[in-house]
Amino acid sequence: MAKVELKQPVVEEIKELLNGAASAVLVEYRGITVEEDTNLRKEFREAGITYKVYKNTMIRFAVQGTEFEPLTADLEGPTAIAVSKDDATAPARIAAKYAKQVKPFELKSGVIEGTYYDKDGIQVIATIPSREELLSKLLGSIQSPIANFARVIKQIAEAQEGGAAEEA
Repeated sequence: MAKVELKQPVVEEIKELLNGAASAVLVEYRGITVEEDTNLRKEFREAGITYKVYKNTMIRFAVQGTEFEPLTADLEGPTAIAVSKDDATAPARIAAKYAKQVKPFELKSGVIEGTYYDKDGIQVIATIPSREELLSKLLGSIQSPIANFARVIKQIAEAQEGGAAEEA
């Protein structure tokens, strides 16, 4: 069997992984322990993120002609890819948190919703809260004035009831 026939299924697997993905982040995992890697994989899995190590040449072939093609510039050294189909910022957020805890681990670059970000850009993306967090903050900011208004109305009503009781 030719080498190309052995490599083609791996390239197809990567293409399928990236098909419909909201984001893909490249990380350098050189120097992390097995325990640290296991913890990272567990955290990615719990967040619904696929985290895999592929040969750089396989990733290079798989991303040709796709929105993820700019990642080829960063395919040097030991590289892993974290892909999310739902939460666009989750791979960057989790990887950045992990990079702070484990020094040899670092972010390389990523493509978030079709836009390429270098190492510095992906660090900024990592600071963006998840969609759910943003929605809950928005809802909280909308509810706060309404709740305050309701309290004021209730106090006015209680004050008027107290005044009516005194007159009787």
